[in-house]
Amino acid sequence: MLLTISTTRAPATDLGYLLGKHPDRAQSFELAFGTAHVFYPEASAERCTAALLLELDPVGLVRRPPGSEGFALAQYVSDRPYAASSFLAVAIGRVLGSALSGSCAKRPELAQTPLPLTATLTAVPARGGERLLRRLFEPLGYRVAHRQHDYDPWDTRGASARLASLGPCPYFTLTLRGELTLSRLLLHLCVLIPVLDDDKHYFVGDDEIDKLLRRGDGWLSEHPLRELIASRYLKRQRSLTREALRRIADADERGGERSPTEDDVAADTDARADAEEDALERPMSLNEQRLEAVLETLRFLKVQTVADLGCGEGKLLQRLAREPGLERVVGMDVSMRALERARARLKLDAPIHIGAPDERSAAPRRRGPRIDLLLGSLGYSDQRVQGFDAVCLVEVIEHIDKPRLRALERAVFESARPRHVLITTPNAEYNARYPNLPAGAMRHRDHRFEWTRAQFEGWARKVAARNGYVVDFSSIGPEDEEDELGAPTQMGVFHR
Repeated sequence: MLLTISTTRAPATDLGYLLGKHPDRAQSFELAFGTAHVFYPEASAERCTAALLLELDPVGLVRRPPGSEGFALAQYVSDRPYAASSFLAVAIGRVLGSALSGSCAKRPELAQTPLPLTATLTAVPARGGERLLRRLFEPLGYRVAHRQHDYDPWDTRGASARLASLGPCPYFTLTLRGELTLSRLLLHLCVLIPVLDDDKHYFVGDDEIDKLLRRGDGWLSEHPLRELIASRYLKRQRSLTREALRRIADADERGGERSPTEDDVAADTDARADAEEDALERPMSLNEQRLEAVLETLRFLKVQTVADLGCGEGKLLQRLAREPGLERVVGMDVSMRALERARARLKLDAPIHIGAPDERSAAPRRRGPRIDLLLGSLGYSDQRVQGFDAVCLVEVIEHIDKPRLRALERAVFESARPRHVLITTPNAEYNARYPNLPAGAMRHRDHRFEWTRAQFEGWARKVAARNGYVVDFSSIGPEDEEDELGAPTQMGVFHR
């Protein structure tokens, strides 16, 4: 089993700090089932590659206690010494434990820095083929490349032909490319390698649920295949799978592993923050101007289907529901609580969809568009929002951590790929006009950033160029003419 991880962020040899393994040394580690070797095939300032080679002890694999299950022939035809499996996941945890946990004693800031990383696994048993490889890794923001292996081309006795008659070879060389922290990459691999293999070499009990939730923190609850991941990771034990999914849903409802009391406090805090932002902007009714500007743009574009991503409590959806020219409207948000409030605001009888909506489940309406509410995340590709004329992200991007904006870009511009994308976001320059806002502060407590006009336009033009769009910019709200600070809200409209 061979895993290689490469980076090109200069100086690339900083990868050695993250892994806790010096690039000039080859090291070996004895494990209960074999030996793990760590070495660097290349190490320069421009590019560095670390390799984890796992050699299983074939004799140890076939040693079974009296009365254990298994049949004799399996000892001789097993793929365990060669295919990426739970053995490799355990080796990552034992040998690269500090990198997996996101700690780096000598360079702590480096452990939290997204890096351009390429990971290659030479023999992955994908029980589900190419489609499963993509469905597992692409929603996490990876660019996936793979090569399917053939059965032994040098076989002269016809065994390969007989195996081929059973179907395509299930083994792949898998390459993943993305910009993320090394810890997040290793966490993804430790969970998804056993999922691809659909097996584990050790007993799976209740403690595996804790491990799954710990390693899946921050991404598993939003993954479109979380049910499949939980089932395979827990060796298809239904009781464990149900418990894991229940805990994931509970944590998602509470916004993380917090007590209900803390969740209530957090909900009240969010409500207060929203109220503070509304109060800050109320003198100019900026929210009304913002929503009306979006509606006017959609009318001008003559769209018939619209997806409001990050729809929140449904203020834009409520206006879209009254638009006679629309045929279908979808609102998607990661918060079930917000979607329930949107559902109440819209007076919908149809359920909130966790999977693909059923045509028959749409709320009947005498006039206006069909409306569906979807539970989902903006950071993951989602087939449910593909094929729309327009996608709206109204005051959304500033709530997303900057390293995750690339994932949002792939989900919206590469996967959903609508004809038009409308994005509004605050203009940080205008904050100087709010007397109650301290210098350097942001309008909302949950904002991760607020961009100047030049920063937003620079980001938007790069996104448009990478994805085959053109982008126009406009201002929303009263312009500051005295100091040329622009308007309080800026909007980019992308077309292809």
